[in-house]
Amino acid sequence: MAEFEDYVNVIEAADALRLHPETVKRLCRQGDISAIKIHNTWLIRKDELASFSSSYAPRRGPGSRFRRLQEEAERYLPRQLKLYANNENKKA
Repeated sequence: MAEFEDYVNVIEAADALRLHPETVKRLCRQGDISAIKIHNTWLIRKDELASFSSSYAPRRGPGSRFRRLQEEAERYLPRQLKLYANNENKKA
């Protein structure tokens, strides 16, 4: 097993990067992390992992888009409610 001493698996890489293992698998599939796949296991060279971790800047996913839409709605809704209330007062 000496030939695999320079490699880590997804679980070990996830612990080192402080990411979820599925995120590490996705990064391997996309080619962001240089890795080899043997059957159902991704193997990542330790030096490649160190290189990746020094340059990796995690970004937020689709959740940030939802938050932005929610913030826009919170700004827009009170103004709409105020306009609606003014129209109702004019009718009465």
